Amino acid sequence: MSNQIAFIGGGNMAYALAIGLLGADKPPSVIVADPIATQLDRFANSEIKTTADNKRAVADADVVVLAVKPQIIRSVALEIAPLITHQLVMSIAAGVPLSALNAWFGETVSIVRCMPNTPALIGAGISGLVRNTRTTDPQAELAHRILGCAGDVLWFEEDADLDAVTAISGSGPAYFFYLIESMIKAAIELGLTPEIARKLTLKTALGGVKMAINSDDDLETLRQNVTSPGGTTERAIAAFNREDMQGTIVRAISEARERSIELSQEADNDA
Repeated sequence: MSNQIAFIGGGNMAYALAIGLLGADKPPSVIVADPIATQLDRFANSEIKTTADNKRAVADADVVVLAVKPQIIRSVALEIAPLITHQLVMSIAAGVPLSALNAWFGETVSIVRCMPNTPALIGAGISGLVRNTRTTDPQAELAHRILGCAGDVLWFEEDADLDAVTAISGSGPAYFFYLIESMIKAAIELGLTPEIARKLTLKTALGGVKMAINSDDDLETLRQNVTSPGGTTERAIAAFNREDMQGTIVRAISEARERSIELSQEADNDA
């Protein structure tokens, strides 16, 4: 793996990726830059170097990972852009398109835009990646390995594809949490204790996902296998259908994609 990787921003995602890199077969040198001291304190007991100076972190890096909030990425990019010569730049900021990154850093810089999700914090994430035309195959492979420390990686041809990725996997964990919250609430209203309601719901969700991943059957078949004619599951599914639950989910995800597009346009306007 590359000799030195610099993370600009020391938040949760940067922490997950940086710590994950230490477990690589040939771990790179990692430095994290953040002006907030408490963000850097969590790295104190690791081999990761820290600094409050973005330029210092970038100076000797082979890869620069932008792990800052979308609201400040432009100012950070313009601050370090003069120091970016040979480095691969990776961005994990949501809603910031390649076009904006290219404008800030210049067309000669290799850039990979990444859309990870929060399960990456426990090594169970999935990330969508897209690269600009300057990025070489070895650089793309390096970006793949960096994000691969936190889960699976999928590559896309078009930057616009990441708007859909954002709506599905980027926001997706919140959708499942929302459903789980609702099931727990229902269980409590049916008289179960909060502890039992939580355990029943979480174990059911976990078991269902494992079945979906490992089974040769498609999801419709798996659902039908639980849905006996005239039974309790059939009654519940009928209630979902009366409320057009599937249509609501599709519309909600479409709304999330539209918001991602809006954020990309706002970033382009700032470029």
